[in-house]
Amino acid sequence: MFKNQSGGFRIPPTLIIAVIMAGFALCKYYGQSSLNEITGETQHISMSPEQEIALGMQSAPQMAQEMGGLSSNQAATQIVKQVGQKVVNNSIAKSTPYRYDFHLLADPQTINAFALPGGQIFITEGLLMRLSSDGRTLDENMLAGVLGHEVGHVVARHSAEKMAQMELAQGLTGAVTMATYDPSNPNSSYIAQAVANMIQLKYGRDQELQSDNLGVRFMIEAGYDPTRLVDVMEVLKQAAGPNRTPEFQSTHPDPENRKEAIEAAIQEWRGKLGR
Repeated sequence: MFKNQSGGFRIPPTLIIAVIMAGFALCKYYGQSSLNEITGETQHISMSPEQEIALGMQSAPQMAQEMGGLSSNQAATQIVKQVGQKVVNNSIAKSTPYRYDFHLLADPQTINAFALPGGQIFITEGLLMRLSSDGRTLDENMLAGVLGHEVGHVVARHSAEKMAQMELAQGLTGAVTMATYDPSNPNSSYIAQAVANMIQLKYGRDQELQSDNLGVRFMIEAGYDPTRLVDVMEVLKQAAGPNRTPEFQSTHPDPENRKEAIEAAIQEWRGKLGR
């Protein structure tokens, strides 16, 4: 605030604009909500399931191309599709409106799996080749754990939720920038970016843990051994090496912390499902 000529105080116009911008972003975000029947959570999402499906199917070819294309290994591709569909068809995920399809990417170096909105799910050859309990044979339980985790992202609508959160973060970033920017100190804009980054990091870790929990549920419902998902965390830990990014700076929780959460989820869902 600043004093005016009469000795009173006036609110800077930029602060008024910032408050309006923040209010608009918050009203838009919290004004759109829907109940996720699988997770029981009320989510702030503007997209419909049909829009998620369309977006995922439209994005899938380009995403595959960026990751080196689809694998030419038909046998491995068929296993990925069979295990993925078994996870879906024998779990509560089948009751959702999404169109699940599972793809094997040709990239032998990258250790990764991910899901697009609406049910398009990918895993790289690099990760698939590491899913073995004896170092030679593919462990389908471990594969089911990876794919179940990705199905969890779809069921929990994490992509659509993330998009809404990013819109909120952008709105708040603009408001903070307007309120704090100092022309004599260009670094003042970093405050706004820090706010956006912190919002998105927190949500990322929460979503990963929720997908682990849902993945455990789907594995048990589909007849797979959920303890093998713990072994997947060891694969990820070894792949990352000793110099992996600290958990606080990453959207993914540390594999060791994920192990603990998965073990707790196994006890939880075995008790609820009676298996």
